[in-house]
Amino acid sequence: MTKIDRRGNSPRRQPLVSRRALLRGAQAGAFSLVTARSLPLVRAQTLPKETADHKIRIAPTSVEIAPGMVIKTTAYNGTVPGAVLRVREGQPVRIEVTNDSGYPNLIHSHGLMIPSLQDGATEEGSPIIEAGKSLTYEYVAKPAGTRWYHSHAMAMTDLNKSTYTGEFGFLIVEPAAGDPGSYDREVLLAAHHWDGQWVSLQDIKKGPPPDNGLEVMYHVATLGDRMLGHGEPIRVREGERVLFRLLNASGNMGISLALSGHRFKVLALDGNPVPTPATVDILKLDVAERADVIVEMNNPGVWVFGSTDDDDRNMGMGVVVEYAGRGGEPAWSAPANSKWDYTVFGRSDVPAAAPDETISLKFEKIPGGRGGYNRWTINGKSWPHTNPLFTVVKGKRYRLLLNNNSGDEHPVHLHRHSFEVTKVGDKPTSGVIKDTISLPRYSTAEVDFVADDPGPTFFHCHHQDHMDEGFAGLIIYE
Repeated sequence: MTKIDRRGNSPRRQPLVSRRALLRGAQAGAFSLVTARSLPLVRAQTLPKETADHKIRIAPTSVEIAPGMVIKTTAYNGTVPGAVLRVREGQPVRIEVTNDSGYPNLIHSHGLMIPSLQDGATEEGSPIIEAGKSLTYEYVAKPAGTRWYHSHAMAMTDLNKSTYTGEFGFLIVEPAAGDPGSYDREVLLAAHHWDGQWVSLQDIKKGPPPDNGLEVMYHVATLGDRMLGHGEPIRVREGERVLFRLLNASGNMGISLALSGHRFKVLALDGNPVPTPATVDILKLDVAERADVIVEMNNPGVWVFGSTDDDDRNMGMGVVVEYAGRGGEPAWSAPANSKWDYTVFGRSDVPAAAPDETISLKFEKIPGGRGGYNRWTINGKSWPHTNPLFTVVKGKRYRLLLNNNSGDEHPVHLHRHSFEVTKVGDKPTSGVIKDTISLPRYSTAEVDFVADDPGPTFFHCHHQDHMDEGFAGLIIYE
Protein backbone atom coordinates (compact mmCIF):
# COMPACT_ATOMS: atom_id res chain seq x y z
CA MET A 1 0.00 0.00 0.00
CA THR A 2 1.50 3.31 -1.11
CA LYS A 3 1.22 6.43 1.02
CA ILE A 4 0.83 9.82 -0.66
CA ASP A 5 1.38 12.99 1.30
CA ARG A 6 -1.21 15.75 1.35
CA ARG A 7 0.97 18.10 -0.65
CA GLY A 8 1.24 15.56 -3.46
CA ASN A 9 5.04 15.48 -3.16
CA SER A 10 6.88 12.77 -5.04
CA PRO A 11 10.52 11.72 -4.80
CA ARG A 12 11.29 13.03 -8.29
CA ARG A 13 9.95 15.45 -10.85
CA GLN A 14 7.32 13.62 -12.88
CA PRO A 15 7.84 13.48 -16.65
CA LEU A 16 5.40 14.66 -19.24
CA VAL A 17 2.62 12.14 -19.69
CA SER A 18 1.25 11.40 -23.15
CA ARG A 19 -1.99 9.82 -24.28
CA ARG A 20 -0.28 6.54 -23.52
CA ALA A 21 -2.80 3.97 -24.60
CA LEU A 22 -4.00 6.18 -27.42
CA LEU A 23 -0.69 6.53 -29.20
CA ARG A 24 0.51 2.95 -29.65
CA GLY A 25 0.42 1.27 -32.99
CA ALA A 26 0.41 4.36 -35.21
CA GLN A 27 0.41 3.75 -38.96
CA ALA A 28 2.45 5.40 -41.72
CA GLY A 29 1.04 8.30 -43.76
CA ALA A 30 1.34 11.89 -44.88
CA PHE A 31 1.10 15.26 -43.09
CA SER A 32 -2.20 17.07 -43.36
CA LEU A 33 -4.03 19.76 -41.40
CA VAL A 34 -7.65 20.86 -41.45
CA THR A 35 -7.67 24.64 -41.43
CA ALA A 36 -11.35 25.55 -41.40
CA ARG A 37 -14.90 24.31 -41.08
CA SER A 38 -16.89 24.55 -44.29
CA LEU A 39 -20.35 25.59 -43.09
CA PRO A 40 -21.13 29.31 -42.85
CA LEU A 41 -21.30 30.66 -39.31
CA VAL A 42 -24.42 32.28 -37.87
CA ARG A 43 -23.50 35.33 -35.82
CA ALA A 44 -24.95 36.03 -32.37
CA GLN A 45 -27.73 38.59 -32.26
CA THR A 46 -28.53 41.23 -29.65
CA LEU A 47 -29.44 39.68 -26.30
CA PRO A 48 -33.21 39.79 -25.57
CA LYS A 49 -34.07 41.81 -22.48
CA GLU A 50 -35.68 38.98 -20.54
CA THR A 51 -34.75 37.30 -17.28
CA ALA A 52 -32.15 34.53 -17.61
CA ASP A 53 -32.17 31.43 -15.40
CA HIS A 54 -28.36 31.30 -15.52
CA LYS A 55 -25.71 33.80 -16.59
CA ILE A 56 -22.28 32.73 -17.81
CA ARG A 57 -19.34 34.97 -18.59
CA ILE A 58 -16.53 33.30 -20.55
CA ALA A 59 -13.28 35.05 -19.65
CA PRO A 60 -9.59 34.53 -18.87
CA THR A 61 -8.82 33.70 -15.26
CA SER A 62 -6.12 32.23 -13.03
CA VAL A 63 -6.81 29.26 -10.78
CA GLU A 64 -4.53 27.96 -8.04
CA ILE A 65 -4.72 24.18 -8.10
CA ALA A 66 -1.92 23.72 -5.55
CA PRO A 67 0.23 26.13 -3.51
CA GLY A 68 2.30 28.04 -6.02
CA MET A 69 0.75 26.14 -8.95
CA VAL A 70 -1.34 28.72 -10.80
CA ILE A 71 -2.96 27.85 -14.11
CA LYS A 72 -3.84 30.67 -16.49
CA THR A 73 -6.84 29.56 -18.48
CA THR A 74 -10.31 30.54 -19.69
CA ALA A 75 -13.30 29.64 -17.54
CA TYR A 76 -16.96 30.24 -16.78
CA ASN A 77 -17.59 32.95 -14.17
CA GLY A 78 -14.00 32.67 -12.97
CA THR A 79 -14.22 29.15 -11.53
CA VAL A 80 -13.08 25.70 -12.67
CA PRO A 81 -15.26 23.75 -13.02
CA GLY A 82 -17.96 26.31 -13.81
CA ALA A 83 -21.04 26.61 -11.62
CA VAL A 84 -23.32 23.57 -11.51
CA LEU A 85 -26.39 24.38 -13.62
CA ARG A 86 -29.46 22.63 -12.24
CA VAL A 87 -32.60 22.63 -14.31
CA ARG A 88 -35.89 20.71 -14.16
CA GLU A 89 -36.77 18.16 -16.82
CA GLY A 90 -39.44 19.44 -19.19
CA GLN A 91 -39.07 23.04 -18.07
CA PRO A 92 -37.84 25.88 -20.30
CA VAL A 93 -34.42 27.30 -19.45
CA ARG A 94 -32.62 30.49 -20.53
CA ILE A 95 -28.83 30.66 -20.29
CA GLU A 96 -27.31 34.07 -20.98
CA VAL A 97 -23.72 33.89 -22.22
CA THR A 98 -21.27 36.77 -22.53
CA ASN A 99 -18.11 36.00 -24.47
CA ASP A 100 -15.09 37.81 -23.06
CA SER A 101 -12.74 34.93 -23.89
CA GLY A 102 -10.98 36.93 -26.60
CA TYR A 103 -11.92 34.57 -29.42
CA PRO A 104 -15.13 33.44 -31.21
CA ASN A 105 -16.80 30.96 -28.90
CA LEU A 106 -19.98 29.12 -28.03
CA ILE A 107 -21.27 26.67 -25.41
CA HIS A 108 -22.52 23.15 -26.14
CA SER A 109 -25.11 21.62 -23.80
CA HIS A 110 -23.85 18.05 -24.00
CA GLY A 111 -26.33 15.15 -23.83
CA LEU A 112 -29.53 17.14 -24.22
CA MET A 113 -32.28 16.61 -26.79
CA ILE A 114 -32.60 20.18 -28.02
CA PRO A 115 -32.90 22.05 -31.37
CA SER A 116 -29.80 22.35 -33.54
CA LEU A 117 -29.71 26.14 -33.25
CA GLN A 118 -29.55 25.89 -29.43
CA ASP A 119 -27.04 23.02 -29.32
CA GLY A 120 -23.91 25.16 -29.41
CA ALA A 121 -22.21 23.62 -32.46
CA THR A 122 -21.59 25.82 -35.51
CA GLU A 123 -21.58 22.70 -37.68
CA GLU A 124 -25.32 22.40 -36.96
CA GLY A 125 -25.96 26.11 -37.54
CA SER A 126 -25.74 27.27 -33.92
CA PRO A 127 -24.68 30.93 -33.71
CA ILE A 128 -21.05 31.72 -33.03
CA ILE A 129 -20.58 34.31 -30.27
CA GLU A 130 -17.99 36.83 -31.38
CA ALA A 131 -15.56 38.18 -28.78
CA GLY A 132 -17.29 40.84 -26.67
CA LYS A 133 -20.80 39.77 -27.73
CA SER A 134 -23.61 38.00 -25.91
CA LEU A 135 -26.22 35.38 -26.70
CA THR A 136 -29.02 33.58 -24.87
CA TYR A 137 -29.62 29.87 -25.31
CA GLU A 138 -33.26 28.85 -24.83
CA TYR A 139 -34.57 25.31 -24.76
CA VAL A 140 -36.70 22.81 -22.85
CA ALA A 141 -34.42 20.65 -20.69
CA LYS A 142 -34.58 16.91 -21.41
CA PRO A 143 -33.81 14.14 -20.72
CA ALA A 144 -33.10 13.97 -16.98
CA GLY A 145 -29.62 13.01 -15.85
CA THR A 146 -26.01 14.07 -15.50
CA ARG A 147 -25.21 16.26 -18.48
CA TRP A 148 -22.51 18.91 -18.90
CA TYR A 149 -21.71 22.09 -20.78
CA HIS A 150 -18.47 23.07 -22.49
CA SER A 151 -16.89 25.09 -25.28
CA HIS A 152 -17.39 23.74 -28.78
CA ALA A 153 -15.00 26.16 -30.47
CA MET A 154 -12.18 24.98 -32.70
CA ALA A 155 -8.76 24.92 -31.08
CA MET A 156 -6.57 23.43 -33.82
CA THR A 157 -2.97 23.90 -32.61
CA ASP A 158 -3.85 26.39 -29.84
CA LEU A 159 -3.87 24.62 -26.47
CA ASN A 160 -5.33 27.75 -24.82
CA LYS A 161 -8.74 27.31 -26.43
CA SER A 162 -11.89 25.22 -26.16
CA THR A 163 -11.80 21.92 -24.23
CA TYR A 164 -8.10 22.29 -23.43
CA THR A 165 -9.13 25.12 -21.07
CA GLY A 166 -11.32 25.38 -17.97
CA GLU A 167 -14.46 25.99 -20.04
CA PHE A 168 -16.65 23.22 -18.65
CA GLY A 169 -19.18 22.50 -15.92
CA PHE A 170 -21.91 20.09 -14.82
CA LEU A 171 -25.45 20.53 -16.11
CA ILE A 172 -27.83 18.45 -14.01
CA VAL A 173 -31.34 17.89 -15.35
CA GLU A 174 -33.42 16.95 -12.32
CA PRO A 175 -36.22 14.41 -12.92
CA ALA A 176 -39.67 15.94 -13.32
CA ALA A 177 -40.98 13.59 -10.60
CA GLY A 178 -38.22 14.51 -8.14
CA ASP A 179 -35.21 12.60 -6.88
CA PRO A 180 -35.90 9.25 -5.15
CA GLY A 181 -33.22 10.05 -2.54
CA SER A 182 -31.55 6.63 -2.36
CA TYR A 183 -28.29 8.20 -1.16
CA ASP A 184 -27.21 10.37 1.73
CA ARG A 185 -25.35 13.03 -0.21
CA GLU A 186 -23.96 13.94 -3.60
CA VAL A 187 -20.40 14.75 -4.71
CA LEU A 188 -19.57 16.05 -8.19
CA LEU A 189 -16.05 15.49 -9.55
CA ALA A 190 -14.73 16.51 -12.97
CA ALA A 191 -11.35 15.33 -14.25
CA HIS A 192 -9.11 17.57 -16.35
CA HIS A 193 -5.53 17.67 -17.64
CA TRP A 194 -3.55 20.92 -17.73
CA ASP A 195 -0.38 22.55 -19.00
CA GLY A 196 -0.27 20.69 -22.29
CA GLN A 197 2.25 21.01 -25.09
CA TRP A 198 2.67 19.52 -28.55
CA VAL A 199 5.52 17.05 -28.81
CA SER A 200 6.92 14.54 -31.26
CA LEU A 201 7.10 11.47 -29.05
CA GLN A 202 9.84 9.94 -31.16
CA ASP A 203 12.00 12.99 -30.33
CA ILE A 204 11.92 12.07 -26.64
CA LYS A 205 12.29 8.36 -27.41
CA LYS A 206 8.85 7.46 -26.10
CA GLY A 207 5.68 6.36 -27.80
CA PRO A 208 4.82 5.30 -31.33
CA PRO A 209 7.20 5.00 -34.28
CA PRO A 210 8.58 8.07 -36.08
CA ASP A 211 5.84 8.10 -38.70
CA ASN A 212 3.28 9.29 -36.13
CA GLY A 213 2.51 13.00 -35.84
CA LEU A 214 2.48 15.48 -32.97
CA GLU A 215 0.57 14.60 -29.79
CA VAL A 216 -0.39 16.56 -26.67
CA MET A 217 1.41 15.79 -23.41
CA TYR A 218 0.60 17.16 -19.96
CA HIS A 219 2.30 18.14 -16.71
CA VAL A 220 -0.65 18.58 -14.34
CA ALA A 221 -4.07 17.04 -13.65
CA THR A 222 -7.01 17.58 -11.32
CA LEU A 223 -10.02 15.62 -10.10
CA GLY A 224 -12.26 18.38 -8.79
CA ASP A 225 -10.79 21.85 -8.35
CA ARG A 226 -7.38 20.94 -6.90
CA MET A 227 -4.49 18.57 -7.44
CA LEU A 228 -4.35 15.43 -5.30
CA GLY A 229 -3.30 16.25 -1.75
CA HIS A 230 -4.24 19.94 -1.91
CA GLY A 231 -7.38 21.67 -0.75
CA GLU A 232 -9.98 20.11 1.50
CA PRO A 233 -10.62 16.35 1.44
CA ILE A 234 -14.04 14.86 0.83
CA ARG A 235 -15.19 14.22 4.39
CA VAL A 236 -17.51 11.28 4.94
CA ARG A 237 -19.05 9.32 7.80
CA GLU A 238 -19.08 5.56 8.20
CA GLY A 239 -22.33 4.09 6.90
CA GLU A 240 -23.03 6.89 4.41
CA ARG A 241 -24.15 6.17 0.87
CA VAL A 242 -22.49 8.78 -1.32
CA LEU A 243 -23.58 9.45 -4.89
CA PHE A 244 -20.59 10.48 -6.99
CA ARG A 245 -21.34 12.15 -10.31
CA LEU A 246 -18.11 11.78 -12.30
CA LEU A 247 -17.13 13.49 -15.54
CA ASN A 248 -14.06 13.32 -17.75
CA ALA A 249 -13.75 16.92 -18.98
CA SER A 250 -10.22 16.59 -20.40
CA GLY A 251 -9.40 17.75 -23.90
CA ASN A 252 -8.07 14.40 -25.12
CA MET A 253 -7.11 12.03 -22.27
CA GLY A 254 -9.05 9.00 -21.08
CA ILE A 255 -8.88 8.07 -17.39
CA SER A 256 -9.45 5.09 -15.10
CA LEU A 257 -10.41 5.80 -11.49
CA ALA A 258 -10.47 3.81 -8.26
CA LEU A 259 -11.26 4.62 -4.64
CA SER A 260 -8.89 2.62 -2.47
CA GLY A 261 -10.67 0.25 -0.12
CA HIS A 262 -14.06 0.75 -1.79
CA ARG A 263 -16.11 -0.30 -4.80
CA PHE A 264 -18.46 1.55 -7.15
CA LYS A 265 -22.06 0.58 -7.81
CA VAL A 266 -22.76 2.01 -11.26
CA LEU A 267 -26.29 3.40 -11.53
CA ALA A 268 -26.07 5.47 -14.71
CA LEU A 269 -23.75 6.08 -17.65
CA ASP A 270 -23.81 9.41 -19.48
CA GLY A 271 -26.70 10.35 -17.20
CA ASN A 272 -28.94 7.44 -18.26
CA PRO A 273 -29.88 4.69 -15.75
CA VAL A 274 -28.39 1.31 -16.68
CA PRO A 275 -30.69 -1.74 -16.78
CA THR A 276 -28.25 -3.79 -14.70
CA PRO A 277 -26.56 -1.79 -11.92
CA ALA A 278 -23.27 -3.54 -11.30
CA THR A 279 -20.47 -3.12 -8.76
CA VAL A 280 -16.94 -2.60 -10.09
CA ASP A 281 -13.48 -1.76 -8.75
CA ILE A 282 -12.46 0.58 -11.58
CA LEU A 283 -14.32 3.20 -13.58
CA LYS A 284 -13.05 3.90 -17.07
CA LEU A 285 -14.18 7.24 -18.47
CA ASP A 286 -13.08 8.44 -21.87
CA VAL A 287 -13.38 12.13 -22.71
CA ALA A 288 -16.98 13.41 -22.27
CA GLU A 289 -18.23 10.26 -20.53
CA ARG A 290 -20.02 10.44 -17.19
CA ALA A 291 -20.86 7.89 -14.52
CA ASP A 292 -23.23 8.10 -11.56
CA VAL A 293 -22.06 5.69 -8.87
CA ILE A 294 -22.94 4.89 -5.27
CA VAL A 295 -20.13 4.19 -2.82
CA GLU A 296 -20.92 2.57 0.52
CA MET A 297 -18.67 4.23 3.09
CA ASN A 298 -17.84 1.07 5.03
CA ASN A 299 -14.04 1.12 5.36
CA PRO A 300 -12.96 3.90 7.79
CA GLY A 301 -9.63 5.57 7.07
CA VAL A 302 -8.08 8.20 4.85
CA TRP A 303 -8.01 7.10 1.23
CA VAL A 304 -6.97 8.23 -2.23
CA PHE A 305 -9.68 8.46 -4.88
CA GLY A 306 -7.66 8.80 -8.07
CA SER A 307 -6.28 7.58 -11.35
CA THR A 308 -5.11 3.97 -11.49
CA ASP A 309 -2.20 5.16 -13.63
CA ASP A 310 0.75 6.13 -11.43
CA ASP A 311 1.96 8.90 -13.74
CA ASP A 312 -1.51 10.42 -13.98
CA ARG A 313 -2.03 10.24 -10.21
CA ASN A 314 1.38 11.75 -9.50
CA MET A 315 0.42 14.65 -11.81
CA GLY A 316 -2.48 15.33 -9.46
CA MET A 317 -5.38 13.25 -10.80
CA GLY A 318 -7.09 12.43 -7.54
CA VAL A 319 -8.71 13.63 -4.34
CA VAL A 320 -8.50 12.55 -0.68
CA VAL A 321 -11.51 10.90 1.01
CA GLU A 322 -11.37 11.20 4.82
CA TYR A 323 -13.66 9.48 7.30
CA ALA A 324 -14.79 11.42 10.38
CA GLY A 325 -12.43 10.88 13.30
CA ARG A 326 -9.64 9.50 11.12
CA GLY A 327 -6.28 11.10 10.34
CA GLY A 328 -2.88 10.43 8.88
CA GLU A 329 -1.59 10.26 5.35
CA PRO A 330 -4.01 9.06 2.65
CA ALA A 331 -3.43 5.50 1.46
CA TRP A 332 -3.40 4.25 -2.10
CA SER A 333 -3.95 0.58 -2.79
CA ALA A 334 -3.85 -0.33 -6.47
CA PRO A 335 -6.91 -2.35 -7.55
CA ALA A 336 -6.59 -5.53 -9.55
CA ASN A 337 -6.53 -4.97 -13.28
CA SER A 338 -9.99 -5.39 -14.75
CA LYS A 339 -11.26 -4.79 -18.26
CA TRP A 340 -13.97 -2.16 -18.63
CA ASP A 341 -17.03 -3.69 -20.28
CA TYR A 342 -20.22 -1.78 -21.12
CA THR A 343 -22.11 -5.06 -21.52
CA VAL A 344 -21.85 -5.74 -17.76
CA PHE A 345 -24.45 -3.00 -17.29
CA GLY A 346 -26.72 -4.15 -20.11
CA ARG A 347 -29.08 -7.05 -20.78
CA SER A 348 -28.04 -10.27 -22.45
CA ASP A 349 -31.46 -11.96 -22.31
CA VAL A 350 -33.37 -9.31 -24.28
CA PRO A 351 -32.08 -8.51 -27.76
CA ALA A 352 -32.09 -4.97 -29.06
CA ALA A 353 -34.85 -4.02 -31.50
CA ALA A 354 -34.09 -4.64 -35.14
CA PRO A 355 -32.91 -1.52 -37.01
CA ASP A 356 -34.54 -0.11 -40.13
CA GLU A 357 -31.13 0.51 -41.67
CA THR A 358 -27.50 -0.38 -40.93
CA ILE A 359 -24.62 2.01 -41.66
CA SER A 360 -20.90 1.16 -41.49
CA LEU A 361 -18.39 3.79 -40.30
CA LYS A 362 -14.64 3.11 -40.33
CA PHE A 363 -12.22 5.45 -38.49
CA GLU A 364 -8.59 5.70 -39.60
CA LYS A 365 -5.52 7.91 -39.11
CA ILE A 366 -3.22 9.56 -41.63
CA PRO A 367 -0.08 10.13 -39.51
CA GLY A 368 1.50 13.55 -39.77
CA GLY A 369 5.09 12.44 -39.41
CA ARG A 370 7.77 14.17 -37.37
CA GLY A 371 6.61 17.69 -36.48
CA GLY A 372 3.27 17.34 -38.29
CA TYR A 373 -0.32 16.95 -37.17
CA ASN A 374 -2.24 13.72 -37.66
CA ARG A 375 -5.32 13.69 -39.86
CA TRP A 376 -8.42 11.56 -39.24
CA THR A 377 -10.91 10.02 -41.64
CA ILE A 378 -14.38 8.48 -41.58
CA ASN A 379 -14.82 6.02 -44.43
CA GLY A 380 -11.73 7.49 -46.05
CA LYS A 381 -12.78 11.15 -45.88
CA SER A 382 -11.99 14.02 -43.49
CA TRP A 383 -14.23 16.89 -42.46
CA PRO A 384 -15.63 18.78 -44.34
CA HIS A 385 -15.57 16.19 -47.13
CA THR A 386 -17.49 13.74 -44.93
CA ASN A 387 -20.67 15.76 -45.40
CA PRO A 388 -23.29 14.57 -45.36
CA LEU A 389 -22.14 11.57 -43.36
CA PHE A 390 -25.53 9.99 -44.09
CA THR A 391 -29.20 10.99 -44.30
CA VAL A 392 -31.96 9.80 -41.97
CA VAL A 393 -35.74 9.73 -41.96
CA LYS A 394 -37.58 10.89 -38.86
CA GLY A 395 -38.82 7.99 -36.72
CA LYS A 396 -36.57 5.31 -38.18
CA ARG A 397 -34.02 3.31 -36.16
CA TYR A 398 -30.42 3.23 -37.39
CA ARG A 399 -27.64 0.84 -36.41
CA LEU A 400 -24.12 2.24 -36.70
CA LEU A 401 -21.34 -0.33 -37.14
CA LEU A 402 -18.34 1.46 -35.63
CA ASN A 403 -14.89 0.23 -36.67
CA ASN A 404 -11.88 1.88 -35.04
CA ASN A 405 -9.16 0.84 -37.46
CA SER A 406 -6.46 2.87 -35.71
CA GLY A 407 -4.03 2.64 -32.83
CA ASP A 408 -5.73 5.45 -30.88
CA GLU A 409 -8.74 5.31 -28.60
CA HIS A 410 -11.80 7.34 -29.64
CA PRO A 411 -14.74 8.63 -27.57
CA VAL A 412 -17.36 8.91 -30.31
CA HIS A 413 -20.17 11.41 -29.58
CA LEU A 414 -23.57 11.89 -31.23
CA HIS A 415 -25.15 15.31 -30.66
CA ARG A 416 -28.80 15.87 -29.64
CA HIS A 417 -29.59 12.15 -29.52
CA SER A 418 -28.89 9.19 -27.27
CA PHE A 419 -28.03 5.76 -28.60
CA GLU A 420 -28.35 2.18 -27.36
CA VAL A 421 -25.21 0.05 -27.20
CA THR A 422 -26.12 -3.15 -29.04
CA LYS A 423 -22.75 -4.88 -29.43
CA VAL A 424 -19.23 -4.47 -28.07
CA GLY A 425 -16.74 -6.50 -30.06
CA ASP A 426 -18.58 -9.78 -30.57
CA LYS A 427 -20.78 -9.46 -27.44
CA PRO A 428 -24.40 -8.48 -28.10
CA THR A 429 -26.18 -6.43 -25.45
CA SER A 430 -29.11 -4.07 -25.00
CA GLY A 431 -30.45 -1.38 -22.70
CA VAL A 432 -27.30 0.72 -22.11
CA ILE A 433 -28.16 4.23 -23.32
CA LYS A 434 -25.32 6.71 -23.92
CA ASP A 435 -24.32 9.72 -25.98
CA THR A 436 -20.58 8.92 -26.09
CA ILE A 437 -18.95 5.52 -26.54
CA SER A 438 -15.26 4.77 -26.10
CA LEU A 439 -13.70 2.65 -28.82
CA PRO A 440 -10.32 1.21 -27.78
CA ARG A 441 -7.62 0.88 -30.42
CA TYR A 442 -8.51 -1.58 -33.19
CA SER A 443 -11.95 -2.37 -31.82
CA THR A 444 -15.55 -2.47 -32.98
CA ALA A 445 -18.95 -1.68 -31.49
CA GLU A 446 -22.53 -1.25 -32.64
CA VAL A 447 -24.98 1.41 -31.47
CA ASP A 448 -28.60 2.15 -32.41
CA PHE A 449 -30.33 5.52 -32.42
CA VAL A 450 -33.80 6.64 -33.38
CA ALA A 451 -34.02 9.72 -35.60
CA ASP A 452 -36.31 11.58 -33.22
CA ASP A 453 -34.81 15.10 -33.08
CA PRO A 454 -34.92 16.65 -36.59
CA GLY A 455 -32.17 19.00 -37.65
CA PRO A 456 -28.48 18.84 -38.60
CA THR A 457 -26.74 16.50 -36.14
CA PHE A 458 -23.00 16.53 -35.48
CA PHE A 459 -21.08 13.26 -35.05
CA HIS A 460 -17.43 13.35 -33.97
CA CYS A 461 -14.60 12.07 -31.81
CA HIS A 462 -14.53 14.02 -28.54
CA HIS A 463 -10.74 14.24 -28.46
CA GLN A 464 -10.31 17.87 -29.43
CA ASP A 465 -7.34 17.23 -31.72
CA HIS A 466 -9.08 14.35 -33.48
CA MET A 467 -12.22 16.41 -34.13
CA ASP A 468 -10.25 19.45 -35.30
CA GLU A 469 -8.18 17.25 -37.62
CA GLY A 470 -11.07 15.73 -39.52
CA PHE A 471 -12.85 13.13 -37.33
CA ALA A 472 -16.31 14.61 -37.77
CA GLY A 473 -19.40 14.47 -39.97
CA LEU A 474 -22.93 15.81 -40.20
CA ILE A 475 -26.04 13.64 -40.18
CA ILE A 476 -28.89 15.20 -42.16
CA TYR A 477 -32.63 14.60 -41.82
CA GLU A 478 -34.68 14.21 -44.99
